[in-house]
Amino acid sequence: MPIEIPKDKWPGSIRKVTLGATAAEGGTRAKTVTVGGQATMPYLHFEAPTPNQPVVAIEIKSRKPEDWSPLLAEVWGEAMADPAKWAKAAEAAGADLIVLALTLADTPDDAVKAVKSVLGATGLPVIVWGPGQAEKDNELLVPVAEAAKGEKLVLGLCEDKNYRTIVATAMANGHLIQCRTPMDVNLAKQLNILITDMGLPADRILMDPTTGALGYGIEYGYSVMERLRLAALQGDSMTQMPLIVTPGFEAWKAKESKVGEGVPAAWGNWKERAVHWETLTAAALMESGADILILRHPESVKRIKAAISELVTA
Repeated sequence: MPIEIPKDKWPGSIRKVTLGATAAEGGTRAKTVTVGGQATMPYLHFEAPTPNQPVVAIEIKSRKPEDWSPLLAEVWGEAMADPAKWAKAAEAAGADLIVLALTLADTPDDAVKAVKSVLGATGLPVIVWGPGQAEKDNELLVPVAEAAKGEKLVLGLCEDKNYRTIVATAMANGHLIQCRTPMDVNLAKQLNILITDMGLPADRILMDPTTGALGYGIEYGYSVMERLRLAALQGDSMTQMPLIVTPGFEAWKAKESKVGEGVPAAWGNWKERAVHWETLTAAALMESGADILILRHPESVKRIKAAISELVTA
């Protein structure tokens, strides 16, 4: 007797969002990247196909970071001192997207120069982050958005304290935004409402619900992402944006990744432990619905891309 697998049919779906613009579209990217479009919970292929698989971004900095792990400095080497060289190395390591994080030391001219050098070095779509302070973010991201008009950059991080300026410059110059809130479904939805009320189309928003690393609150972040996906599939239009997460940032600030000496022998080899921490953090978030995963170590990129391939072809 055949067994019929129960299937859910949802009234809602995740919006498709395209990053980057080719020459035909007014930009200079060699290719664009589209995420979203799902009509069921992650990887339930028997209910609906996965129209656009998750993608992996690699984070680089406009200046050589002094606070990153020596393991990352070892693998990226001299490229860390030049964002253009670092972007090329990241593309060679398998990145689908480049995340360029600006710093507090950057002037507007520095920021524009760094963004233009990365755009010139790689044909991948680019995400640009401010340094994380509202006034400085606005100071740097506005000239960057103007200098790269038409490229369909993703500007971030767009939060409740700075969204007006970032949204306005994204609208004026044809860019997207990375919209970050604390781990809370209602806060994520509310910020999306405020942003769309300003006139930015919903298909130019990536939703960053914030997360923790493995062992550091990932369970709560995972559950928030699941609830956002369920709300979207149930038809809530203000939760139907693709999800972008930062497992690299979270994992590499955990002591299990940062510390190589003075730890229990049971922790094992430092490099393997650190890469495992980033990989497992990313894998969990991918399975909870993440569309864009931002990583730091090329070995983690390799492992996560292999996992994505297995999941989408299962």
